[in-house]
Amino acid sequence: MKIRSASAILAFGLLVLSACGGSDDTVDGPSTPPPPEPAPLAATLVFPENNTECNEGEVISDTESSVTFQWNASQHTDSYTVNLKNLDTGTVSPTDAQSNSAVITLLRGVPYQWSVVSKSKSSTKTATSSAWKFYNQGPGIESHAPFPAEAVSPKRGITVASTDAITLTWAGSDVDNDIKEYEVFFGSNKDAMVSLGMTSTTEKQNVAISPKTVYYWKVTTLDKAGNSSGSDLFDFQVE
Repeated sequence: MKIRSASAILAFGLLVLSACGGSDDTVDGPSTPPPPEPAPLAATLVFPENNTECNEGEVISDTESSVTFQWNASQHTDSYTVNLKNLDTGTVSPTDAQSNSAVITLLRGVPYQWSVVSKSKSSTKTATSSAWKFYNQGPGIESHAPFPAEAVSPKRGITVASTDAITLTWAGSDVDNDIKEYEVFFGSNKDAMVSLGMTSTTEKQNVAISPKTVYYWKVTTLDKAGNSSGSDLFDFQVE
């Protein structure tokens, strides 16, 4: 009888320990990971304004001036990078900023394009603003060359469905608002593209295409003062 009583007491003790020693997951459920940090949002550009001549800044020399770039602060952002592209040379120069402005030294009488990248210390994601173009004012410039045309459709690097023809569409702009005409170059060999002639009434050009082919195109913009600018080289592939 004593042996049975001891066994019963031991079994009861183990039952109590098992009931009291359950895991936290059983009582409270599995732990919930913290939500991910929000990604930064894109900034809104303020100055220099789009498609204008930038005539605010400090002249440093006959060839250079400093301009204060400004944009609206974006949410969930700790720092910014201003990407500035010289449209004459295609060179892109980054400038880091901790606030929503940056003073940058520019060449005078040169067209530029700029955008801002928003960054966060707690996220690997970034956000990029829209891209604006402007001319940095130069000494004695009375007429400006047009800005290089931008591809609207088809977008650079895109693959399009197989068809017999496609419409090339682009967008041109000029500080002086005196664009006269465009000349479009097109072909499957980027080193031997053919001129499709001049067009002055529209920013569109229909072209014949074939399947399984990569095509290249670019646009030269001319204004009434005789100034001109060449676009980047655009490309697309046909399925």
